[in-house]
Amino acid sequence: MVSGGELERVLRADRRAAKKVVFSGVGKTAEEIESALKAGILLFNLESASEMEVVAACAAKLKRKAWVAWRVNPDVPADTHPYISTGLQKHKFGVPIAEARELYARAAQSKYLQVAGVSVHIGSQITQMAPFEAAMERVADLVRQLLNDGHKMQYVDAGGGLGINYSGSGDFGNTITDYAGAITRPLNELRVKVLLEPGRSIVGPAGVLVTRVLYRKKNGEKKFLVVDAAMNDLIRPSLYQAEHQILPVEDRKAQPEITDVVGPICESGDFFARERTLPTVNEGELLAILDAGAYGMALASNYNTRARAAEVLVDGKSVKLIRRRETIADQLRSELLTRR
Repeated sequence: MVSGGELERVLRADRRAAKKVVFSGVGKTAEEIESALKAGILLFNLESASEMEVVAACAAKLKRKAWVAWRVNPDVPADTHPYISTGLQKHKFGVPIAEARELYARAAQSKYLQVAGVSVHIGSQITQMAPFEAAMERVADLVRQLLNDGHKMQYVDAGGGLGINYSGSGDFGNTITDYAGAITRPLNELRVKVLLEPGRSIVGPAGVLVTRVLYRKKNGEKKFLVVDAAMNDLIRPSLYQAEHQILPVEDRKAQPEITDVVGPICESGDFFARERTLPTVNEGELLAILDAGAYGMALASNYNTRARAAEVLVDGKSVKLIRRRETIADQLRSELLTRR
């Protein structure tokens, strides 16, 4: 988790799950830290010396011991979009691995902090295994040094970042096997528990954004499909230049065409695909934008006062509404209006 709001979701789902929670993020507030301590989470991933002092103060105030790991920056480059690369010294995350031993020594001096592990996360949507293994080799070297320094190292949080293939090709089972090897090989014989956060690779393929074609349009030779979904519903193509597969919901034979799939928001960045070869679809027909489960609804907004979409859970032949479609009234409910 990376916020107090995410902790609240965990607690509402199952309060017992708090003991499995790891709290990451560079900007934890004192209020969030105290809530996490009261909930009894597993581990705080510390990201600065100042944060360590705040966690220690919160733990002292509540007279509870906080189990901590330092998130170290291994300075390992990852072949991914620069906005979701997190493992270099120029990024805001973690502490330089060269400074880690000193920071662990400082944390161990506090009676309210229990040093328990090392954390690392080099980025998201990574599809090559070499960066994961390189990072874990550096972490393994650090763990050995910390053990020699007398620290009891119980956990290595390897973070997440395992990518998915948005083109739909490849064998994900083989990818998982390779990923597991890259993470665990450097940690052999260290007797630590490995913590993982493989969220995107699990929930990404589980989500589909269904949208209706409003208009077919041509500007000269340029073709557009204007749909009723927009960048407020799925911002990944605009923000990360992500290329999600798009398929007609009705599987019928149709001539292919090269077109842009765009939304109704008033900026040119509102698109789902550019120069994409798709079967010809007509106005009123539905398109499925695949692999929208990761950061689809989580990044959705009310930009242009657009209502967020409904969510439907499909489990075999069972279909259940799990989030109703927003209304304008929902969006305006928290606003304070003043009339003259």
